[in-house]
Amino acid sequence: MNIDDLYTPEEIAQKLKITKYTVYEMIKRGDLDAHHLGKQLRISGDQFNLYLQRSKGASNIYEGEIIVVDGDIKFLVDNININVNSKLKGKVKISIHPDDILLSKEPIDSSANNNYKGQVIDFIDEGTSVKVILDIGIHISAIITKKSFTSMNIEKGTTLYVIFKTMSVKVYK
Repeated sequence: MNIDDLYTPEEIAQKLKITKYTVYEMIKRGDLDAHHLGKQLRISGDQFNLYLQRSKGASNIYEGEIIVVDGDIKFLVDNININVNSKLKGKVKISIHPDDILLSKEPIDSSANNNYKGQVIDFIDEGTSVKVILDIGIHISAIITKKSFTSMNIEKGTTLYVIFKTMSVKVYK
């Protein structure tokens, strides 16, 4: 984290065009994470971006721990190891944008290091796209076109492979 990426509650209030008191309430409720530096509060750029993602209804946000396995950096959540690229250590949060996830009926040999077999547990028609929710040991959502959804003949219970690049995983403290 760069010191230039730390904001005061007042600076966050200006960005969001709300009062600083509302920002303090957001921190108190746990909606916005902040660092306590003595008696001062600071919000990192990552914490602010995570708040914005949540407020937009983003899915695929998880809390867990960074571990190193055979030299590879992994995020561990509910016994699932997700490959990440991060200098952070210990307890962190990650997010994976549903648009960054590829679905396949068969395993694919690719440069994407995150490959998980799962079952479709639900799907939501969003007009020209469909949000597919899968269980890979954790619930994860992918957004695909309606055309892909139809051509893959996806329904509840369908077995699919969830694939995403390590660089698609955003890590936050």
